[in-house]
Amino acid sequence: MIEKALKGSRGYWTWVAFLLVIIGLGVTAYAKQMTLGLGVTGMGRDISWGVYIAQFTFLVGVAASAVMLVLPYYLHNQKDFAKIVIVGEFLAVSAALMCMLFILADMGRPDRVLNVLLHPSPHSMVFWDVLVLNAYFFLNLISGWAVLGAERKGVKPASWVKWLIFLSIPWAFSIHTVTAFLFAGLPGRHLWLTAVLAPRFLASAFAAGTAILILLTFILKRVAKFDAGPEARTKLAVLSAYAGVANLFFLGTEFFTAFYSNVPAHMHSLQYLYFGLDGHGPLVPYMWFSLIAGIISVGALLSPSLRRKTGMLIAACIGLVVSIWIDKGVGLVIGGFNPTPLEAIVDYIPTFTEISVTLGIYGIGLLVLTMLLKVAIAVKTQEA
Repeated sequence: MIEKALKGSRGYWTWVAFLLVIIGLGVTAYAKQMTLGLGVTGMGRDISWGVYIAQFTFLVGVAASAVMLVLPYYLHNQKDFAKIVIVGEFLAVSAALMCMLFILADMGRPDRVLNVLLHPSPHSMVFWDVLVLNAYFFLNLISGWAVLGAERKGVKPASWVKWLIFLSIPWAFSIHTVTAFLFAGLPGRHLWLTAVLAPRFLASAFAAGTAILILLTFILKRVAKFDAGPEARTKLAVLSAYAGVANLFFLGTEFFTAFYSNVPAHMHSLQYLYFGLDGHGPLVPYMWFSLIAGIISVGALLSPSLRRKTGMLIAACIGLVVSIWIDKGVGLVIGGFNPTPLEAIVDYIPTFTEISVTLGIYGIGLLVLTMLLKVAIAVKTQEA
């Protein structure tokens, strides 16, 4: 079936060429990082996780969001999702791939991953994170490809495929729960040291990931004439809205716990992010934009009359994705490092090398997603 990805219009190949240029930029920057070391990044002793882990954290949620299609379709027989459940699975594949690439970029030397595999330690959350991410990647890739192949032949998928799909449902929850535990298990980082971090991660994942799925349906409708249908988008919008409400609620509980208890260590990180601390507040305008955009977007998605309007639905989904990307993909990581255990404030600014590598990894993910969706749509529409 892969040959279907090698056929396309001029616009398709222009998009592929653009992604290849971005990937080339990223590979060049990564080669520089490999040669000179992580000193070419903005990270250091005090902020050892930067844009790489920030994007990894956000994309794990995008990967997990596939369960919002798989679960209702395969367990509750929601036929409205029949046309796009494969889109969710392939989105999970590309997102999981990008997650693993961001981990490699953050480690500096890819061979260090072998230490996790050759010397596994069940006490290490990194070990479990690598395990669940790789397993989730292959679960979605194998099951999605097998279902697509069976559909192309006009037969039912083999019985083992359904068991893989069922296994991928709890696995989707596990990848983001383990990622949350990776943060929450670090003492001395009070922004992360909270029991609601895992539920907050899951809520934000289902809100932003589902919003991305909605946006993908509009893109596919425009560029590939593949329409998932308004019913599927409406149901996804409702799921995204309520997940967004849960995410805002968990954020509110963090503020209450920190400021009502009046414990300085719990207050400082939130003060740094939203109000500034000791004259340092580079993220303040972004965090307030994230909060306001999130509230407005969730409000629009909750309103049946507003979400029925195509333009409003697209705007609300974009607003929600950007809101959670800022909160989770920027604020959570950088805010967790400030102030340091020595009560110092260290501002972090990613370098051009980091940004280039990040764009390159996104280019790889989008290229994989593009080719997988090209095959899926060709099979769905029975193109030659």
